[in-house]
Amino acid sequence: MKCLIIAAGKGERLSTRGDSKPLVPLLGLTLIERVILNAKKSGITDFYVVTGYNGKNVRLFLNNLSRERNIKITHIINEEWEKENGVSVLKAEKLLNENFILLMGDHIFNGNILKQLKNEKMQEKEVILAIDYCTDSNRLVDIKDATKVLVDKGKVIDIGKNIIEYNAYDTGIFLCSPSIFTAIKTSINRNNNTSLSGAIKILAEQGKVRAFDIKNSFWIDVDDEKAFQTAENCLIDKLKKPSDGPISKYLNRPLSTKITKYLIKTDITPNQISVFSFILSLISSSIFFLGGYIALLAGGILAQISSIIDGCDGEVARLKYRESNFGGWFDAVLDRYADAFILFGLTYHAFISSGNSILFLFIGFMAIIGSFMNSYTADKYDGLMKERFKSNKGFRIRIGRDVRIFLIFVGAIINQPIWALLLIALLMNIENIRRVVICYKSHKAA
Repeated sequence: MKCLIIAAGKGERLSTRGDSKPLVPLLGLTLIERVILNAKKSGITDFYVVTGYNGKNVRLFLNNLSRERNIKITHIINEEWEKENGVSVLKAEKLLNENFILLMGDHIFNGNILKQLKNEKMQEKEVILAIDYCTDSNRLVDIKDATKVLVDKGKVIDIGKNIIEYNAYDTGIFLCSPSIFTAIKTSINRNNNTSLSGAIKILAEQGKVRAFDIKNSFWIDVDDEKAFQTAENCLIDKLKKPSDGPISKYLNRPLSTKITKYLIKTDITPNQISVFSFILSLISSSIFFLGGYIALLAGGILAQISSIIDGCDGEVARLKYRESNFGGWFDAVLDRYADAFILFGLTYHAFISSGNSILFLFIGFMAIIGSFMNSYTADKYDGLMKERFKSNKGFRIRIGRDVRIFLIFVGAIINQPIWALLLIALLMNIENIRRVVICYKSHKAA
């Protein structure tokens, strides 16, 4: 399916961030880049982008993006960019003669909306508009500037920024048939209305506009400075993962996202961040071998720092659409090696501090084997618990790498490495047994 994106406007309300609104950077990517990559992630690779104001620079940027990301981008020039957005859509009439996705160049949204919308079955001469029914609870919408929609029995009845009666918002995400072009021309000729909403109103009068409920999914129109800040905060907040353990959730993630906000402004790749985190772990484990409290403290602090930075690689990958199966696997491999080195270094430190007690070596061994099995069982467990989490919104906790590194950090501060190892050995192995029991019960229930 083809995707038409309109990005011809000047965007004066965001002019302090750049002369061209589509090229305004938001967390490491320009607005137009973020829209295109989000759509690509939803399975679309053929794009038609309408440019107008400062179009030469926007098109040059898009040409580079096309080569870098292997995306087909066709340029459409709107020299009447000062008119309303319906004119920009109309410029694509000769190029789009089948159903297509229509997006706004400054709307950020959850990609799942598009994945579902593009698979909707279309009736003849129909347009499907993704709408948000949360008119009371969605705090991301500027009510004064939002396009309101009145829906009845799944059909759009009325649309516009100034309509009195409405029960939804227009998200700016459409699945269109070529009938949209005829509707725009009718709106211009009949009502002298060059807006896209004017065309939708024409089709609504014919019963040809179906509403698609986005069901509380995230979307925002990045139209001014306030919306820009809100969008940035929302994207950062969405970096949290359901599988985050308690230390990741309340300590590591708040710190790693602050670091990530600086990393995304650079050319540093997620894999490079993974390697850097691993190097810190190696240094940490090496320092443990020196013996003494200062070495223990320094090693514990470095281990915790490496754990925090370990979250940045995934955050950068998600924000810049650089996620890959290899990247996730590569990070997991380095984490296992890092765990082994850190725990072995701490075990040796405890061993020499105790006067070469074999018991301390055994405790260290149990901590290492428990940690490895904890990591090994994590994927299967998380997959099973994901379904449980959907049906159970109550308290949940995940004991994993973030917890054991934090225990090493605390044990180093209080100069009790053996107690840190003992706690890790107990917690990890008990957690592994608990996971086996849960998985067994799930298997029996199935």
